[in-house]
Amino acid sequence: MDILEYYELKLHPFSNSPDERFYYNSPQHEKTLFKLLHAIDNKRGLAIVSGDIGAGKTTISRRLLDFLLSNEKYEPALLVIIHSEITPIWLLKKIAMQLGVEDLPELKVDIISIMYKKLIELNDNNKTVVIIIDEANMLKSKEIMEEIRGILNIESENNHLITFILFGLKEMEESLKLDLPLYERIAIRCLIDPLNHESTIGYINHRLKVSGRTTPIFTDNAIEMIYKYSKGKPRLINILADNALLEGFLTKKQVIDGKIIKQILEDFGMGS
Repeated sequence: MDILEYYELKLHPFSNSPDERFYYNSPQHEKTLFKLLHAIDNKRGLAIVSGDIGAGKTTISRRLLDFLLSNEKYEPALLVIIHSEITPIWLLKKIAMQLGVEDLPELKVDIISIMYKKLIELNDNNKTVVIIIDEANMLKSKEIMEEIRGILNIESENNHLITFILFGLKEMEESLKLDLPLYERIAIRCLIDPLNHESTIGYINHRLKVSGRTTPIFTDNAIEMIYKYSKGKPRLINILADNALLEGFLTKKQVIDGKIIKQILEDFGMGS
């Protein structure tokens, strides 16, 4: 018998891998998505979403992407920045390729010209172009910021032809300030705070329900301790809850109580 069978689960409920099935629409997540869609539908040009590590930025970015992909009026693309050494020309080419531009020329001016034609074509076909950049805090150079501003300058008579949604740590704003004209163009700013106590309870129960569990596993005291030591950060909630299930399975406990959470906290050096 494995953990899933023991706890009557069909899925692992507390994996930190992005999975649309587990999306929990907390009040602040719902508000953030509404604001981002407002920026997109009204072609505001630039919106940013910032928050601490583990706050749920990637989860929201994937939820937004999935929604945009499900609606024919949007032309979305996702870029995930994995290091800080990318160049402006790399960014320009990557965006052009995401928009479906093939056989890119080498000269920057030619790439921009082709991109402009592509954006006009998409606009004429009533497509709203959205570029989502995750881990945008890795974009640290003034040249990159100037490149983004240059792309935003590609406009029609009435509006922006492209909207950027940047997700990153709070330090991302300092990088944007390297190009003040770009920083001043931020139309929508969202800050992702940790979940509050009520949302943490809802989050844990939601993930268990999605995983197939029909009755509670965690006691109120266990959830209270998870909230206290995770400070409402979804990633840390998942880590503590996942390890608690493992500990409960190994010790043959059908219910996860405060004693099990205390053991997990000691294992992670988090106990007081």
